[in-house]
Amino acid sequence: MDRPIRVLIAKVGLDGHDRGAKVIASALRDAGMEVIYTGLRQTPEMVVNTALQEDVDAIGISILSGAHMTVFPRVITLMREKGMDDVLLTGGGIIPVDDMKSLTELGVGTLFEPGTPMSGIAAYIREQVAIRRPE
Repeated sequence: MDRPIRVLIAKVGLDGHDRGAKVIASALRDAGMEVIYTGLRQTPEMVVNTALQEDVDAIGISILSGAHMTVFPRVITLMREKGMDDVLLTGGGIIPVDDMKSLTELGVGTLFEPGTPMSGIAAYIREQVAIRRPE
């Protein structure tokens, strides 16, 4: 890969807890990725538009509010509408296992639970981007 992996980290909706998102952003930067952090209270539309403008390889959504079954489907629908089929959508937070399975069936990538080692998340993103961005 010629250029570093570009990852957008987002907090969607009214969830005001961004410590985990900031920790992930820092860890991915330390792993050599370029990270764009959108800050709090983003809409799915804002996230997808920013991802498109920033030409990212992956979008990571941190969600603790319980709105994951609304947020992820909306984001993936918008991504498909904009032809972003080569961009990984992943994320994490407090998401029940059954909901994770449903979201994966919709096309969302692996969703990580609190406490997942940062190295595992970085390795997953690298692997998935290499599949989507063959060079």
